Amino acid sequence: MGFVWRSLILISVGTILLRISGRKSISQMTVAQTVIMISIGSLIVQPIVEKSIWKTIVAASIFIAFLVLTEYLQVKFNFIEKLITGKSKVVIQDGNIVVDNLKKLRFTIDQLEIRLRQAGISNISDVKMATLEANGQLGYELMRHVKPLTIGEFEKMMQSFNVGMVIKNSSAISKGCYHKSIPCSQNLIVFMRMNSFLPTYKEPLLYIF
Repeated sequence: MGFVWRSLILISVGTILLRISGRKSISQMTVAQTVIMISIGSLIVQPIVEKSIWKTIVAASIFIAFLVLTEYLQVKFNFIEKLITGKSKVVIQDGNIVVDNLKKLRFTIDQLEIRLRQAGISNISDVKMATLEANGQLGYELMRHVKPLTIGEFEKMMQSFNVGMVIKNSSAISKGCYHKSIPCSQNLIVFMRMNSFLPTYKEPLLYIF
């Protein structure tokens, strides 16, 4: 029954040590963090096959202490962060692939396209800038014409539209040429196109409103 107690102790200690190390998932870990976590996993198994449990706990604690120390130093000193973690690399600039950086990262165009499709991007030309982060994730910024409209932007647009319509209607009334027959939705679409909120289509997007 000795190995049962050793297993329970190691699970408890391992959980505590991993909790101390931080909340990053595997996909967010750097190379150094991944190596340390794999080493800890190997250490924790050893006492179950009749090796010293206390030596394992001390060794695992040293690994975690080193990990926490390196993360603290990375926050304090940029050159240490660059040395241990690395920096993000630009892989797309203004809709064009930066081939030289892809070669340095040993990253193929097909792999880049897979990452873009996973992010819901079908055309490279729609990407203003994309970077491959130190943890392997892809960061990107879309071109202005394909960016989704946010609630904040829509509220600002509506405020501008309302102010513009008040001024326009006041001017029209003073000239005696105000027409109630023009739908509000049409006025809004014209305003959006005039202010580059919408591209020009053959038919109005009346279904939006």
